[in-house]
Amino acid sequence: MVARRSAPTQRVVQLLDFLVEQRGKRFGLSELARELDMAKPTCLGILTELTAGGYLVRDPHTHVYGLGPALIAAGRVAQDGFAISAIARGELAELSAKYRTTCTASAVVGDRISVLESTGPGMVKMGASYHFAPPVGLMYVLWDTDAAFDAWLATPPTVPLQQDEARLRQVVAECRERGYLVESLTAAGRRLYSLLAGVAARDLPDELRELVGELVTSLGERVYLGADLRPRKEHPVSLLAAPTYGGDGRQNMVLTMYVGASITGAEIARRGAALVAAADAVTSASGGRKPTEHGTGERTPTRSTR
Repeated sequence: MVARRSAPTQRVVQLLDFLVEQRGKRFGLSELARELDMAKPTCLGILTELTAGGYLVRDPHTHVYGLGPALIAAGRVAQDGFAISAIARGELAELSAKYRTTCTASAVVGDRISVLESTGPGMVKMGASYHFAPPVGLMYVLWDTDAAFDAWLATPPTVPLQQDEARLRQVVAECRERGYLVESLTAAGRRLYSLLAGVAARDLPDELRELVGELVTSLGERVYLGADLRPRKEHPVSLLAAPTYGGDGRQNMVLTMYVGASITGAEIARRGAALVAAADAVTSASGGRKPTEHGTGERTPTRSTR
């Protein structure tokens, strides 16, 4: 069942997102209404309520609006809830500097995948989120228990699909043994990434933005197996991903290194090792521990998703 969305609430979120993107710049009523394509009375009503709650401030002389102190308190509470992502920031920054690429830390929050940290050029928007349902989200259960994997597979898919059970078995086994995942970059995925380059999220209708997010993610869910990679041969790679773990030995976050180009199998191995080392450092620094073995003693999940 698709949850019903509230248009008035969407406009509130749209306004706050816009001001966050502007990084401290302030705007008057007319500017905001024009930028957000809102009627002035609607925009004024939202501004008035958010200002009364402390989420925005209004300059009494220039009559411009900016982000308010209530957001600071909310942000601190949210950050405390995701303290591990702050620990990951330093490791991600080092990887971004070394490989001159974008790196992220993300996790499943509720029923969505959320970006918690982002470093490097072309930073992914923090807070960006996607539906956590097949075919999106493989890497977020890949190193978790078999029960968690089965629960994900049982979730109604976002698009019709059929799962190759034999290949899924190989993907699970090899990625758990290797410690990281390598997603291929398909021709269709490359064209989609190219079309999206430079497009601001607010420039897309809500329904299209959500669909694009699913497409971008699902198009990358094609994993290289060990037999696919040759040390001297170049392979088109979308990204590499490795897990971090909590104190219970369960997977709790994914560190991602974006590639978006063809690199040799040897280079994939070097980057993969660096990413795993960063993920292990985050696990250790946050008081987590790597599991002695994955799963629950049950079979590796192979249920077909349709």
